[in-house]
Amino acid sequence: MKFGEKFSEYLETNQERFVENCRHVEYKRLKKVLKRCRRCRAINDSPSSTAVDDNGDEAAFSQFCQFESCQLCDQKFFSELMKEAIDIGGCFSSRVRQLLQFHIHGGAQRYFTFLRYCFVSPQQKTAQECRMLTEYVMMNAVAMRKILKKYDKIHSSANGSKFKSKMRAEHMEILQSPWLIELGAFCKNFNQPRCENSSVLENPFSFDLTASGPTMTLILPDSIKLEYDLTCAICLDLVFNPYALGCGHLFCKSCACSAASVMIFQGLKAANTESKCPVCREVGVYTKAVHMMELDLLLKKDRKEYWKERLVAERADMVKQSKEQYIPIRYLSLQS
Repeated sequence: MKFGEKFSEYLETNQERFVENCRHVEYKRLKKVLKRCRRCRAINDSPSSTAVDDNGDEAAFSQFCQFESCQLCDQKFFSELMKEAIDIGGCFSSRVRQLLQFHIHGGAQRYFTFLRYCFVSPQQKTAQECRMLTEYVMMNAVAMRKILKKYDKIHSSANGSKFKSKMRAEHMEILQSPWLIELGAFCKNFNQPRCENSSVLENPFSFDLTASGPTMTLILPDSIKLEYDLTCAICLDLVFNPYALGCGHLFCKSCACSAASVMIFQGLKAANTESKCPVCREVGVYTKAVHMMELDLLLKKDRKEYWKERLVAERADMVKQSKEQYIPIRYLSLQS
């Protein structure tokens, strides 16, 4: 089955359950625009510069389609795809945050979170939501990639690739989202034997938490394998108490606080707005930091000894920093 048919089937199947509340790539409609553009190219390459379109009207298609760009496609594609990417990313992160409340909350609060689902048990609803979110991000990511690849093929250009690079630079690509790593860690945690319904969740995520090269792997529907590095770029070790900055780079909380010149107990929100990411040097990324709680829970379960060692070390650093800050304040108060 071609991807276009598979994507249409996915939208029809999930329309009432999920997709109706979320934006998706307008794959079918944009392919029609490209189909028309391909016809324009064929006419443009012919000896005659004018032709008759499907309605029998004479049309000068040469004004639309060139080798490197297409006025019609550029207007239709890139502005719309950027808006779709922003909306898809926003919907995805919002739904993942709601889903993670199942682990964050406990007791009665956990059940109040899922009260709107009435007679569906929290475990069953969680598995269903996780599966739909995983399908949502993968299908839309592949649709975005394929439509941009199709654009470049028809126009013999690299504008589609440039647009994809622009999305990555502006952190708009859904596959860059730190919430995707959180979703993968949640799927792994949820699948670990602790409830009878955990077996219903198919997990396309896999984790290698060895010290040599800790990674998360995601296999997309077109068999493309993506790897996400779980190494802190500062201490060069498996991240502990991980945070993802607004640019998407992962760090241990203590390492990120050190880079931002703030105390661990103050947190990353206390960082100066001009503080830069230690990797990409982007400004203002600390205010949008995401605490990777599910990833931290996974490390606590799968790397127990390592997690305990890092916890002891972080607490010792916090005590040391607290004392260093307390002594000067007390000394100044005595002097006054």
